[in-house]
Amino acid sequence: MDERARFIRDWERDDLTFTELCEHYGISRPIGYKWLGRYEVAGVDGLKDRSRRPHTSPNRTPPEIVERILEVRRKHPTWGGWKISSFLERHGLRTVPAASTIDDLLRRHGLTRRRASRRRPGHPGRPITTARAANELWTADFKGQFRLRTGAYCYPLTVADQFSRYLLACTARPSTGHDGVQAVFHKLFREYGLPLAIRTDNGSPFASSGLARLSRLSVWWIKLGIHPELIQPASPQQNGTHERMHRTLKAEATRPPAASAAGQQRCFDRFRTIFNEERPHQALDHSTPADLYRPSTRPYPNRLPPVDYPAHFEVRYVSRNNGIRWKRYWVNVSSVLREEHVGLEEIDDGIWALYFSNYLLARLNERTRRLEELATGASRRLFE
Repeated sequence: MDERARFIRDWERDDLTFTELCEHYGISRPIGYKWLGRYEVAGVDGLKDRSRRPHTSPNRTPPEIVERILEVRRKHPTWGGWKISSFLERHGLRTVPAASTIDDLLRRHGLTRRRASRRRPGHPGRPITTARAANELWTADFKGQFRLRTGAYCYPLTVADQFSRYLLACTARPSTGHDGVQAVFHKLFREYGLPLAIRTDNGSPFASSGLARLSRLSVWWIKLGIHPELIQPASPQQNGTHERMHRTLKAEATRPPAASAAGQQRCFDRFRTIFNEERPHQALDHSTPADLYRPSTRPYPNRLPPVDYPAHFEVRYVSRNNGIRWKRYWVNVSSVLREEHVGLEEIDDGIWALYFSNYLLARLNERTRRLEELATGASRRLFE
């Protein structure tokens, strides 16, 4: 508005030609003439912005139909556009607006409200670990569940060494629950030692929808010095060797299914022996996985080691209400880190990196008092 008024005053002083004046204000001559014409007709009020609403709206919903829609909605407060549209058609209304139009009408009249968008957890991005030796990377997954002949469901849990293709475990589980899966890994760590990293998909119990997608299982792995690595959602090809093994498992050990869980486990045990010790693998230059695999030199400890942080870190205890105290206010962290210690490192003015052990979780912004998820692809392991 002020800019237009100055344009008119400069035009009235007649110091510049109209073309030069328009060039000075960075507008075209037709635009200049438009504002000049409005000023001559209505004075300063003519320089105000005018409504862009059309003078006519042939497709506008007639008022009587709007009132009928609102009447139905008041009578049935839980009905949305689709139900109201169907109801009006069934009761003889010839011209019924689309369901989306009805939803817009209800929103404009304050009869509905938008649902709060669900927070989507951040993701570390494409996995980058390349195994160059045994136990540098294990892969784990659940082969799709199937029914035994008894009618009970079977959930095969498989764990393999990515470098040698050695199938460490193929266990028939009654569910994907945390306790049973942890027991399987406890046995594997006792027998084969600890890997450097374990790659899984984003399903339970390997990951969750919480902060950094941590689960109780991955927190346990981190405390053991194992880096949890997730494939991207809907990207099974990022765990391709494991998926290929599942295809062979399905063909050779699940068709037909056994009559009981014990019988199915015997089928899995036979498959594992043949897969590891007899079946040549083209990717291994026709060797068997047992020819290449050796147990890890990292033993499974009798007691979990304490989580330590560098001296310059601020260390906080995650209480039973899932949060920490930070400069007289409370910050929610994660339920899976309850009764654990986390470390914070200042990386900028008022910005702190939040770690659990050497695993980067998020960033704490002191101004907003909130944890901010990391961008996709951000490194999760930044110090050793």
